[in-house]
Amino acid sequence: MQLTLVRHGEAAPPVYGNDISRPLTPRGHLQAAEIAGFLRKKIQPDVFVVSPLLRAQETLSYLQVYFKDVPVVICNAIKPEDDAKVAVEWLSYLPYESIAVVCHMNVVAHISTILTMESFHPYSLAEARIFDQVVIAQGLSTQVNSYIPTV
Repeated sequence: MQLTLVRHGEAAPPVYGNDISRPLTPRGHLQAAEIAGFLRKKIQPDVFVVSPLLRAQETLSYLQVYFKDVPVVICNAIKPEDDAKVAVEWLSYLPYESIAVVCHMNVVAHISTILTMESFHPYSLAEARIFDQVVIAQGLSTQVNSYIPTV
């Protein structure tokens, strides 16, 4: 089973404290396009799981260019303030062999830590990490690839 974790690209600052509708910046769009170009040759997702926040959705839209028929599930358990343990449990119930998740730094980095039992390593903007495992569970994943956009 393969799990790909992607952090969204660079986003504009919140307006009046509104974090939900922060769009990608022009640089964020370039980062999203670059990571999508990398992943198109590395993964074959059965499903996309995405945060409901705009910057994650916009990042996902670049992946959808290459994977047009892949279904999308919006997950309310992978927002910036959410508990990664809950996210791992939620993901573990999905009946797919290849899952690609697009969300936020705190969540993806903590999910990575839980899955590999390695030290916490923050994600760069639009960074992707690819993991192999038999099932999604604590300590059972091995990171097999990663990429950080150069823009």
